[in-house]
Amino acid sequence: MMDYEKILSKNVRSLQPSGIRKFFDILDTMKDAISLGIGEPDFVTPWHIREAGIYSLEQGFTKYTSNAGLIRLRREVSLYLNRRFDLKYRPESQIFITVGGSEAIDLCIRTMLDPGDEVIIPVPSFVCYGPLVTMADGVPVYVETKAENEFRLTPEELRAVITPRTKLLVLPYPNNPTGGIMERADLEALAEVLRDTDITVLSDEIYAELTYGQKHVSPANLPELYDRTLVVNGFSKSYAMTGWRMGYVCGPEAVIRQMLKIHQYGIMSAPTTSQYAAVEALRSGDGDIEMMRDSYDKRRRLMLKGLRDMGLSCFEPRGAFYMFPQIGGFGLTSEEFCTEFLREERVAIIPGSAFGPGGEGYARICYASSVENIETALSRLGGFLDRLRAGR
Repeated sequence: MMDYEKILSKNVRSLQPSGIRKFFDILDTMKDAISLGIGEPDFVTPWHIREAGIYSLEQGFTKYTSNAGLIRLRREVSLYLNRRFDLKYRPESQIFITVGGSEAIDLCIRTMLDPGDEVIIPVPSFVCYGPLVTMADGVPVYVETKAENEFRLTPEELRAVITPRTKLLVLPYPNNPTGGIMERADLEALAEVLRDTDITVLSDEIYAELTYGQKHVSPANLPELYDRTLVVNGFSKSYAMTGWRMGYVCGPEAVIRQMLKIHQYGIMSAPTTSQYAAVEALRSGDGDIEMMRDSYDKRRRLMLKGLRDMGLSCFEPRGAFYMFPQIGGFGLTSEEFCTEFLREERVAIIPGSAFGPGGEGYARICYASSVENIETALSRLGGFLDRLRAGR
């Protein structure tokens, strides 16, 4: 009989399942429950983008593309980044297309790390970074950001964890789950810390289009960081294209060339139909971005007011589409709070502990849902909190 404890990878066995998944498993057993847990736009992909995908199928464009992706798509990515964020990348050698932003993150980490190399990860943040580092035989080094600093990574926090083994710094901004951002002055302070090191920056900018009151600034916008930054982005959040699995990575040619080798052997090329749809998104989708962002902003303000009115302390998110209120002080862990809320009120939110150290005592609530759902969920949360405060 096979002893799988011996033959399975120790690295993989050491990983914990995503703390988010548990709540969707419970949600699947409920009818008429409201989910404010999944980080997905509630919009359908705009019709002109879907139509471009359909047309590509009608024309029989169903073969592999080049490993790096359609050159016409890479050119559109280059034009888009220059137009929207003043970032300049050569489409032939500094950009390639990936299966979602998630593959791009994985490739960045695997390309950069040797066994034992350390990766600095500000937390709370998206759940994938640490496990991907572990699977690449690296060592995740978590830095707990704080609400009083608006969940920004400070130069003092960064300097304190750099060692001779530090290879990579993840900058996950705009941030999931907190909604925090980094402004130019914040990035300039980090650049000063990195100046005399060989540390590369992995900038996950999937929410770059979803900022409120200010324009996103990439580390690659700073001349002193451009040559050490890998920019990851994609189409899931800004164009409501989660299921199309379209992402891309941009960076120094010497790094992109090595990254592309892993992509060649593991993936071959990103989905062809999705690439044609992505061309249309970049060419004609600026208006879609503005419309969706304006809608999210209205819901953001609605939810923030609702949470504060019921007495919860909540940092005002300046990016992405999440709230991260403090839900400690009720004698429950974050997981217990969210589990009981789901079972009693049939509303799914995610415990902050799912997003790494520093998330305990918080919950992530996604406001990429209808106004009706948000208002109903807030009403149910208010009743739930009243019962907790009254000792049930």
